Amino acid sequence: MHVLLNPVPVYGLALGVIGLLLAVLARNRTGIVIALVLVFLSGLSAWPTYHYGEAAYDRVKAIADTAGDQWLDEHMARGEKLIYAFYVLAGLAVVGMFAPMKWPRSSLPLAIATFVIGCTTLGIGGYIAFAGGHVRHKEFRFEPAPEARSEEHHRHDEHQHAEQKVASSPAQQMEHADHEQTQQQTGSELPKSEEERKQLEASRLQLEASRMQLEASRKQLEAAGGASASPSASGSPGASPTPQPSPEQHKHDEHQHDEHKL
Repeated sequence: MHVLLNPVPVYGLALGVIGLLLAVLARNRTGIVIALVLVFLSGLSAWPTYHYGEAAYDRVKAIADTAGDQWLDEHMARGEKLIYAFYVLAGLAVVGMFAPMKWPRSSLPLAIATFVIGCTTLGIGGYIAFAGGHVRHKEFRFEPAPEARSEEHHRHDEHQHAEQKVASSPAQQMEHADHEQTQQQTGSELPKSEEERKQLEASRLQLEASRMQLEASRKQLEAAGGASASPSASGSPGASPTPQPSPEQHKHDEHQHDEHKL
């Protein structure tokens, strides 16, 4: 939807401004009203364009390269700050359509004011679209990418989140804190990109292979320990026979015993 709608605030507004200029030069009230209607619709189309662009931010960020990521943040930052110009222009176009019904002399001044603000808003739309065209179209990148704005956008979200926390009740704050902690844990566990998922899978396979090698080494050590235990048991001091006295010593002991008897 964003791809379909994003040309309307620029191309539609350009046609409306050109038509308004021609109608003012011709002093044609009908032409002025038709041009103001076109300017109003083009200015109002900035809201759905911004809405669907914000909804597609995460999807486009996941597929964009490094430079495209920076241009995407720049495109969104410009849209957030300057979209109000389109709303002002749409309101002025409505005033230019209906105010001359009560004050006929205000038709031309209001048409000229709408033309001037329309040209300014058209430049703002081109400024926003310039950054958006660099997100996916590498052939448009004739200048270095802007500085990363992801941290600024993240701080803006945290600031809004903090304001919501202040406005909520203590019970809601505790529940929201638990929900945030769960989301952070889930986000920390989930890989951020396909490359990280592949790296984690490779690391897991390496750890599994190392575990299998350690298991095999442990079994080999147990088998080697069982084989060496039997020879050591046979050669231990407890298993060796006690030394027996020689026959000569035995005879000498018997002779001494007979003498003692005598």
